[in-house]
Amino acid sequence: MIFYFSGTGNSRWVAGMLADLLHDELVPMAEESSLSATYSWKPGEKVGFVFPVYAWAPPKLVLDFITRVKMEKPEYLYFVCTCGDDTGKTGEVLVKALKERRWDCQAGYSVTMPNTYVSLPGFDVDDKDTERMKVQHAKARVEFIADELAKKVRMASFNCHEGAVPFLKTYVIRPFFNRFLMSPEPFRATDACISCKRCEKKCPVHNIKVEAGGPCWGNHCTQCLACYHVCPVHAIQYGNRTEGKGQYKGEHLK
Repeated sequence: MIFYFSGTGNSRWVAGMLADLLHDELVPMAEESSLSATYSWKPGEKVGFVFPVYAWAPPKLVLDFITRVKMEKPEYLYFVCTCGDDTGKTGEVLVKALKERRWDCQAGYSVTMPNTYVSLPGFDVDDKDTERMKVQHAKARVEFIADELAKKVRMASFNCHEGAVPFLKTYVIRPFFNRFLMSPEPFRATDACISCKRCEKKCPVHNIKVEAGGPCWGNHCTQCLACYHVCPVHAIQYGNRTEGKGQYKGEHLK
């Protein structure tokens, strides 16, 4: 079984490829029905977590899911995280959450995907050539990962691209990011909004309601930016930090 969380679609695409290659079942972590179920495993069954990297760590939603989900201890557990550049100490943070459930993690991988984070200066989506190249490389990477998982490889260290100064990014910059840059308050819709409700439908945590004056954001935003990228008229902005930046449509994933 593969538990996944995805905002803009990159992790959903990776999880879907793995499910096809491993003949496995997909379960969305963001749905309450996934938390209300109880999971037990057949002998030898593999259990995976697929998710994006947010601020060089797993999203809070993923860590909360691990804390709350009702399931037996998996015999073989792995994770696959997607990132635009590097992962920092994502694997380390995830393992700490798993150990609180007394679960062991046998394997972990990262897959580099097109950039989607645009909410800070200096961050933007990739150009089209880079986006296409990343997806091509990701396809081969996921095939490699699936082959390893089929063999139930057990790792001494995870196969993740941590990047430069990973400890600093995860344990110093990330707390600052979570405290000051996770607020949904800067989200707004310009006069270009056509009230199509695509942002409301796309939000993986059902945090957006489109009313007479346009979309309104609730208080449990994950900063996945799915609403920003899905808007067909580029009306959604995050303060003035996203003005003039591109959108990620996942065209090469289709």
